[in-house]
Order: sequence, then structure tokens, then C-alpha cells
Amino acid sequence: MILITSSTVVQNENGYNLSMGSSPAAPVRMTRQRRALEAALDEAPGFVSAQDLYSQLRSEGHRIGLATVYTQLRHMAEHGQVDVIRADAGESLYRRCGAGEHHHHLRCRSCGQVTELAAPAVEAWASEVARSSGYIELSHSLEITGICPACADG
Repeated sequence: MILITSSTVVQNENGYNLSMGSSPAAPVRMTRQRRALEAALDEAPGFVSAQDLYSQLRSEGHRIGLATVYTQLRHMAEHGQVDVIRADAGESLYRRCGAGEHHHHLRCRSCGQVTELAAPAVEAWASEVARSSGYIELSHSLEITGICPACADG
């Protein structure tokens, strides 16, 4: 799904904020919960759900609420500190951004492997659509899903 907006806040049909935020990060109070969440994301081998992060943090003895995990992940996504993809069941999965530049994702529906990709043609197309529609402050995200070669072969 490509989302284009005239403001910096992008929401899906359920009202959830999906903006990847191109504006500078607002000051964030670095609480012990935030530090623990960032550490858990840094240690995660790939994309992980908010519920899994919450369970991991609680099992490690951190006093953190599920709502705090979601709030912090949303803030981190808005400011480009985490990548967000949607699992086939619709759940958001998070990981620390692997690339400093705007990028998109190619995700295997079978094994979950995610490849980051630059897509200059998509960027040009999105800019042209926005320009011809009179939109400014463009934001979009793109995730392509399929079956990777390894899963297709066996």
C-alpha cells in the first residue's frame, strides 16, 4: 500500500498512525522503559511484534506496560527509528532501521525474510502523483510480498 498525504501524519483506515516521519525527531524523555525497548530491538534478529517485545521485556524483569511498548514503537516509527511491516495476519512487526535512507521492503510470505530495497522508480512515481495532485510534504511506504527463491525451491 502506498500512502500519500499533505501532512506529516499518515493514518490507515483504522486511524492508526503509519507515518515514517521526515521531520526531525521531537525530544524524547529517555526513560528506563525506552532504553530497555531500544536494547530489545537492537538485539532482535529480525522483525518482532509489539506483543513479543512486551513479553520479552517482562520476562527479563522490566516493569513496562503493553501500552507503553506500543506508544514508544509508534513514536520511533514516526521518526524513522524503526521499520514497520505488516504480517499476513495484519499485525505490525518492528525492527531497528537497517538503512539511514528511505527504503521499501520485499518480504517472503513463507519464511518471513525481509530485504530492504531502494526503488527510485517508485520515488519518482510518488513525487509525480503528489505534484500533479497538488500535494506537499509527501510520505509513503511500500511493502512487496511474495515467495523467496529458497522457499520456492523447496
